[in-house]
Amino acid sequence: MVKLDFGGVTEDVITRKEFTVAQAQKILKDEVVATLGYGIQGRSQALNMRDNGVKTIVGQRKGSKTWDLAVKDGWIPDKTLFTVEEASKRGTIKMVLLTDAAQKEEWPNIKKGLKKGDALYFSHGFSIVFKDQTGVIPPKDIDVILVAPKGSGTSVRRNFVDGSGINSSFAIFQDATGKADQRVKAMGIAIGSGYLFPTTFEKETYSDLTGERGTLMGALAGIIEAQYSTLREHGHGPSEAFNETVEELTQSLIRLVDENGMDWMYTNCSETARIGALRWKERFRSATKPVFDSLYELTAAGEETRIVLEKSKEPNYKQKLADELKAMGNSELWRAGATVRSLRPSKQKKE
Repeated sequence: MVKLDFGGVTEDVITRKEFTVAQAQKILKDEVVATLGYGIQGRSQALNMRDNGVKTIVGQRKGSKTWDLAVKDGWIPDKTLFTVEEASKRGTIKMVLLTDAAQKEEWPNIKKGLKKGDALYFSHGFSIVFKDQTGVIPPKDIDVILVAPKGSGTSVRRNFVDGSGINSSFAIFQDATGKADQRVKAMGIAIGSGYLFPTTFEKETYSDLTGERGTLMGALAGIIEAQYSTLREHGHGPSEAFNETVEELTQSLIRLVDENGMDWMYTNCSETARIGALRWKERFRSATKPVFDSLYELTAAGEETRIVLEKSKEPNYKQKLADELKAMGNSELWRAGATVRSLRPSKQKKE
């Protein structure tokens, strides 16, 4: 492990330098990893593990679009591609990467395949932490582990292919075999993590749900919409409003934050921008902190998970979701975004 110092707070993390892919392969050499679900996260993790030489199979519903995608990706029906129930029977480590609602629905089929000494693997603690809502209660004679990549499945695969990896948290809920620690670390490295940091199932669930509803998606989209609307209401054109709200953020500033941090980004902006931003940062922080406190409390209380399970059961859920996303995409804000993106200069190849 590597000890990181966060200004007096230390944390032990695992990198690929001291826990290599070769070590992960050795630990997993007698395992059959069954990836249950072939959505964005399942597909990426399964492909990464296969590319890393780990014996991997996929469980997915026959006749679905994702079944066809799995076949296109080289998974062979009845050899490396099965139904969820059959893959669960064949796997010794079952990666439960179905949607949270589907995990509840498929749990009886997954449970049928559990054998003493197996491992259940999750990338989100939802089903385990809120077992009263999901009914996912593992037997006591199996390991229950978690590796949660801090990014979308698209990034998990993209970063693996370019060799950088994506950071992931890891946790052990139940160690029945004495091998859970080695299993979870090996799995974390095998799916392509850049480094692994420790958490618990509860903390991962609460932080993940808060982050998605907060700065990663909900708050980000809401703040962008608010600023764009304000500029448009005061007579600024779509190009100006979009560029000042989104394009400069995604194409310039956030890249500077990524390189060296927020303070470094500030030092690379004008004095006028820096003075104003430092002052207004406090106002935005004061305004939004109570919202985040409420969000975390509702998440920990199980209200957010209850809503997810309830809404996903509605017969017209998929259509309602598609309609909401279509409305977002058809808004002037994001139509302006599509136009602006189309006008970006194409990258010139070096001679």
